[in-house]
Amino acid sequence: MSSLSVPPLPPSPRDDAMQLHHAFKGLGCDTSAVINLLAHRDATQRAWIQQEYRTMYSEELSKRLASELHGNLENAVLLWIDDPAVRDATIVRHSLTQGVIRNLEGANEVICSRAPSQLQYLKQVYHSKFGVHLEHDIAANTLGDHQKILLACISTSRYEGLEVNREMAEKDAKVLYKAGEKKLGTDEKAFIHIFSERSGAHLAAISAYYHGMYGHSLKKFIWQAMKNETSGDFAHALLIIIQCAVNPGKYFAKVLYKAMKGLGTNDTTLIRVIVTRTEIDMQYIKVEYSKKYKKTLNDAVHSETSGHYRDFLLSLLGPNV
Repeated sequence: MSSLSVPPLPPSPRDDAMQLHHAFKGLGCDTSAVINLLAHRDATQRAWIQQEYRTMYSEELSKRLASELHGNLENAVLLWIDDPAVRDATIVRHSLTQGVIRNLEGANEVICSRAPSQLQYLKQVYHSKFGVHLEHDIAANTLGDHQKILLACISTSRYEGLEVNREMAEKDAKVLYKAGEKKLGTDEKAFIHIFSERSGAHLAAISAYYHGMYGHSLKKFIWQAMKNETSGDFAHALLIIIQCAVNPGKYFAKVLYKAMKGLGTNDTTLIRVIVTRTEIDMQYIKVEYSKKYKKTLNDAVHSETSGHYRDFLLSLLGPNV
């Protein structure tokens, strides 16, 4: 008589905390053990591990990791163990406030690609973590229409479902055409209004109607025309919104490609995108990457990184497909 096999129990957060503590002991850190464990735990498990570690050893796991790891590996692991909303808040804060010359790419990416409900929670977490309202930091560190679109995105309550009013979407496409290509100069107010108030599904429908009526994509118009007439940051924000509405996997595949293209690698972007998308849509990003660039994302990351940093990123990416 055959017996049914019992599936293995999931790893215990207590056991994981003990394994990490053991990896830190002695001469040098067992970095392979640390990254192999953390890379294979989901957000809930990582939160429990940190709680157990704090209880058992009276020390924050993040502080111990910061003292044991270095460089890009340290940055990637510390971002990975954060709660997703805390992580987004950290990315936005650093993007808005760090450096003499602001690099607003991270703030743009988070604010313009997240769902309205995620942005509302992000605002709460941001204030709790940094003691300042997100709206204040945006107002203090951005300008003009770029500031207006970011503030509109985080303050507007938008529908998150898939239903679309086709008649309204077609009308919006015509409004954007009149506000952009048909007009001498661009009516930025119309773009801010529609891009911040319409749902992702509605914006995807607008994009399809625009292409059908005018023979080219709305994205192409924004890229070619508005980057010359308005600030690059504003155009970048609009591009993220429309591309993430139509095909987020394709958008993030392109961001990753640009991060690794040419001499040197933009590790800040590489880490940000891989860490933030691994538990959301990485399988789709990998498909889009292979389709567009005739090379797997894993192979690209392998060729542009090295050591334990490479091992950690590849562990997050999963199978090389």
